[in-house]
Amino acid sequence: MLAVVERMFDGMRTRDSVKMISAFHPGARLVGMRRSSGGENKVQELTAEGFAAFVMRDTRPAWTEQLWEPEVRIRGTLATVWGAYDFHFGATFSHCGVDAIQLLQTSDGWRIVSIADTYEREGCPSRPAPAPSLW
Repeated sequence: MLAVVERMFDGMRTRDSVKMISAFHPGARLVGMRRSSGGENKVQELTAEGFAAFVMRDTRPAWTEQLWEPEVRIRGTLATVWGAYDFHFGATFSHCGVDAIQLLQTSDGWRIVSIADTYEREGCPSRPAPAPSLW
């Protein structure tokens, strides 16, 4: 499961849409929990294809997401990966949060069916920045 998640992160970092999409099951969804400037909680939802297209259009330095101490739970064909993450554009810190990733075991291996995440700019733990070789 973690290899599939890392493949998706690697595809984000290298802007490789084929690698990103290969980590997802058809119909997968990404759901971001965000707080509006007025303090209201809101949800942003994308398909895997929409997410890959967004990453490909972005002109900022490499998208580097690091998952810290992920917890993996498996029952039959369902797996969940839960963990804190931090996110950088190149070497520049952007935000942190929690990823909750659901995976389905298919005949082609594990595939991501959904990702829900939080987005936080304050109160993020101090962690090492990604190595320059990652971006």
